[in-house]
Amino acid sequence: MKMQRRQFLALAGSTAGSLFVSRPGWAQTYPTRLVRLIVGFPPGGAADIVARAMAQWMSVRLGQQIIVENKPGAGTNIATEAVVRAPADGYTLLYATSPNVITPLLYDKLNFDFARDIAPIAGIMRAPLIMLVNPSFPPATVPEFIAYAKANPGKINMASSGNGTPAHVAGELFRMMGGIDVVHVPYRGGSPAMTDLLGGRVQVYFSVLPEGIQYVKAGQVRALAVTSAARWRRRRREPCR
Repeated sequence: MKMQRRQFLALAGSTAGSLFVSRPGWAQTYPTRLVRLIVGFPPGGAADIVARAMAQWMSVRLGQQIIVENKPGAGTNIATEAVVRAPADGYTLLYATSPNVITPLLYDKLNFDFARDIAPIAGIMRAPLIMLVNPSFPPATVPEFIAYAKANPGKINMASSGNGTPAHVAGELFRMMGGIDVVHVPYRGGSPAMTDLLGGRVQVYFSVLPEGIQYVKAGQVRALAVTSAARWRRRRREPCR
């Protein structure tokens, strides 16, 4: 079981956020006008929260307005293609997340090559996922969850922020490792997935930490585990490299 746990942590341990730009980049006088930051998820989710905080910080540092545009869908492919098709002048940025690595494995034909068409600027954050359940859901621990799922196959709805997202991958790995049968319910982002978890329409959701922690603190959802190798402490910060 230890090897399975390590494999799970290695594959679904965290979600990362970084800034990318359509190649080749910008001139030294950059920026002289408004900059767009494209996010592949709807407002209210973890990516949106972090991107807006970053945009505000960048606006102050650069002396130019940075606006966030949400283009959800297709596991961030819609947002990525919008940036690839934009002029390569540095005025259209992409807030890239883990799905940008995952989705090329799920889609046979994409209108872009992420590694070829997009250039990295900086890493922003890395955080684990939190396994969340609705407070009305009986299991209070991971072993209790697995036992309950085995006793009720196909009766647990597992939300995700979309096909190929870390929430989806983590949930599928957990399902396979636990030998349980749950129903995957993909959404167009973390915000609608969380809404249905709060409303009890789904029972479990592997949420990105910045998105879910506020609901845990408020007692609106119950956290069963994090996907990091050790207990997550709020003071600990791990910048992307």
